[in-house]
Amino acid sequence: MSKKIVLGFSGGLDTSYCVKYLTEEKGYEVHSVIVNTGGFSAAELVAIEAHAYKLGVKTHTTVDAVKSYYDSIIKYLIFGNCLKNNTYPLSVSAERLSQALHIAEHVKKMGAAAVAHGSTGAGNDQVRFDMVFNIMIPGVEIITPIRDLKLSREAEIAYLKNKGVAMNFEKAVYSINKGLWGTSVGGKETLNSKGILPEEAWPTQVTKTNAEEVVLQFETGELVGVNDKKFTHPSEAIQYLQTIAGPFGVGRDIHVGDTIIGIKGRVGFEAAAPMVILKAHHALEKHVLTKWQLQWKDQLSQFYGNWMHEGQIMDPVMRDIEAFLTNSQQNVSGKVFVQLLPYRFQVMGIESTYDLMSSKFGKYGEMNSGFTGDDVRGFSRIFGNQVGIWNAVKKENEQ
Repeated sequence: MSKKIVLGFSGGLDTSYCVKYLTEEKGYEVHSVIVNTGGFSAAELVAIEAHAYKLGVKTHTTVDAVKSYYDSIIKYLIFGNCLKNNTYPLSVSAERLSQALHIAEHVKKMGAAAVAHGSTGAGNDQVRFDMVFNIMIPGVEIITPIRDLKLSREAEIAYLKNKGVAMNFEKAVYSINKGLWGTSVGGKETLNSKGILPEEAWPTQVTKTNAEEVVLQFETGELVGVNDKKFTHPSEAIQYLQTIAGPFGVGRDIHVGDTIIGIKGRVGFEAAAPMVILKAHHALEKHVLTKWQLQWKDQLSQFYGNWMHEGQIMDPVMRDIEAFLTNSQQNVSGKVFVQLLPYRFQVMGIESTYDLMSSKFGKYGEMNSGFTGDDVRGFSRIFGNQVGIWNAVKKENEQ
């Protein structure tokens, strides 16, 4: 009787090798699963399924995780305005965790004794997958052929050709990973500390040149409408905004970060909708939240984004921070007006019934109807009292 194993499958070189190696060399009954977090079209998913069966899997399952990915992860990244190193919207980092969680659930459903993924030993993904599996499905053996055998791309290709596998073995000039919350782009320019991706490397080419205004409608922190169009789920609003903002070439950048395993890495990314949403959401928050709400949100959100990047989605502290972030969004409702231009965008302003900049309470730099000048004189003395005492004592001791 064959041993049952679940393989996280993408249809690429590494996971194709895994199918053949696990079935023919190790005698496993392979059950492949692909978790779509917004990076595959319907046609691509059909082609991947056919490829999996041709390789010899026993069953293949496609999981539509777009909405659950938003509900469990992206929503909180928006609430927290999370940008890794003030640059990167955690596109791939968050996506891998969603995929790992769904693969673990599939292992439980199949009653498999082992789980496999195609990660190499060089990046963050191996840690994210392993950690989630260790927590979610303890006791299930984790098998990683590419990492364990230290295989080169050339060795994988030679093995598959010897097995009669027909697929496109030509390595793309640029490595592209697309998902709901952005697309990563890696190439020779990102392998060193200096270099920028050329125009042709970006998956979405610039086809819009005239300025365009877009209106984002938020309700309790979530994007529910774009211009006059309303959506039943925020993931649909994100995808729709991407079709509008992507052709402007906005949201492109190079992220330099520290990997979980301690080395520096550089990767290009394009994330038009995520970057517009994050900046628009933050602008709205600055109008409707208090000073201390904003300050504590900044601190907790930075930790949340970093811990997410490290793969620690299962840490209970993440649920605690999510509860805080959710509560902070009660008044984050309104419209944000954004101007899109080639390669850049700018927030033009907001409209909200929760706007704390209401003219009813005065205008900054002009007048205030909430207190008098005498009130300010007294407040200023009290507010600076301890610092004044400190300076007076210091002066006396210096004489």
